[in-house]
Amino acid sequence: MEKKLKPVTFTTGRYLNSEEGDLKQRLLLKALKVTNDPKELRDMIGAKTVADVYRTFDKLALRKEYHTALAKLNIDFSYIAKGIKKIADDDNAKDADRLNAFKTFLKSLGLEDYKDAPPPSDGWEELLTKMSQKEKSSEDKVEEAEVYEVEFPKIPDKVKQSRDEEDSVGKSLYE
Repeated sequence: MEKKLKPVTFTTGRYLNSEEGDLKQRLLLKALKVTNDPKELRDMIGAKTVADVYRTFDKLALRKEYHTALAKLNIDFSYIAKGIKKIADDDNAKDADRLNAFKTFLKSLGLEDYKDAPPPSDGWEELLTKMSQKEKSSEDKVEEAEVYEVEFPKIPDKVKQSRDEEDSVGKSLYE
């Protein structure tokens, strides 16, 4: 039975030779179904050179070897979690080590940030009801605006004549 392997993260380097390249690795595996030509593979995965294609092959091989070695040593996520738990439960361990173990657990659960969470919101119906109540209360408080007259600017006679001429030309076209 084939086991799905998790990606290995490589640290980024100055020339991107040691970047993770997980997307390129997946694209390369799919592109191999179509062709084996390195130049075509380079174009398919968006690599700059053929050497990048070979580096991606190397990363795939390293990842497979790494996961095989971990499997032989029975190292999986439960083993790692047990190790962290052992440090956290050890009364003889340093407080800093125990604290780091608990921080690791919290980070793995996504709880490393201690931000104030917004209060649990009601459903959308309650929110609409509250908003409509606020609008009603704000409508009651609105004072009537002062009534004033608008004075339109006077149009010069030349502009009126030119508009009348344009209107007459336009009407003559459709008669």
